[in-house]
Formats: sequence, structure tokens, C-alpha cells
Amino acid sequence: MAKRSKRHVPTLEELSKPSRWRLQHGGFSEPVRDADPDTGTPVQHRRAVDSIAAMLGNGTITPEMHEAGAMFRTQFRAAALDGMRTTQLLRIPGASADPMTERQVSARQRVLSAMDALGGLHSPGGSAVWHVLGLECSIREWGSQQGWQGRPIAPAQAQGMFTAALAVLAMHYGLVPRPRMAA
Repeated sequence: MAKRSKRHVPTLEELSKPSRWRLQHGGFSEPVRDADPDTGTPVQHRRAVDSIAAMLGNGTITPEMHEAGAMFRTQFRAAALDGMRTTQLLRIPGASADPMTERQVSARQRVLSAMDALGGLHSPGGSAVWHVLGLECSIREWGSQQGWQGRPIAPAQAQGMFTAALAVLAMHYGLVPRPRMAA
């Protein structure tokens, strides 16, 4: 008589917490209880933790560095460099659409200027800012997967590179005065 093998029952994830997949992309704040506006049933909202907001809260960066990071992220999104594309909801027959708007062109020029101030995309600071602020990877994810020149970087060194890049961005945007050279 053959033995029957036990049937494997998969363990279900607890739905009241973020999934393991979502947790690998950064932390969350504590849940906030609220009422759903449509049904009135109680719900818990969890907010994703922003890398530069967390660094500002820890005292790792200054408010000017945080503002510079937010400015770069806004310009990056306006430049549409993240690779996400949307389809037009309204199509006019016979019309040809300009692939880029003036706003996108202007934002791309500002992003290019900031990347030049950081030493370009292939510099450590440029790569960190592009991936962490622009593409919204975590610092740990950038250090381990992208790194610099194809080599992984330890999280402590990755955070140091990113912090230095934020300082350069703050100076580039004029949020911090340039130091005077001794004569």
C-alpha cells in the first residue's frame, strides 16, 4: 500500500500588513486608523517612507539638502525620464502630437544641468541621485544592485555618497551659499 503524501497548504499572508514584496522597497509609517469616505467602514492607512524624509528626520541631512532632493525629484518627474508613459485619452483625427511639451524640454534641461553639477550620470553622486531620487529606488537597493561602475556598494558607503550628492545639489540650486576661497 502506497503512502499518501501530505497536501501542502500554502501559508497566507496577513492582509493587515504590507506584503513581503512591498516591504523590500522601503519601510512604512505606523498605520493610521480612519473611516473610508465612501462606505464609512474603518480602514488603516500606511504611508510609504520617503528616503530623504527619513534622512531629514534622522538628522542625516539638512533641510536645504532635503529641499534640493525634492526639487530634483519634481524636475525628474516633469521631464518624464522615469520611463512610464501614458496613453492619450482624447485623440483628434489627423492631428500630430508633439512628442515632448515645452515643460518637459525645460525640465530635462534643468535635470541635465543638475547632473552636470554632480559629475554626470556615471559619477557616484550622479548615479545615486538618478536612481534614488529620480527612479525612486531605496539607497540600499541602489548600492547593492546598481552601485557604481557595476560594482555593489555597502549601504553605509552608499548613504555617504548620496548625502554628499545632496549637498552638491543644494549648492547647485542656490539653497546653500557657496564657500569663499581664501585669497
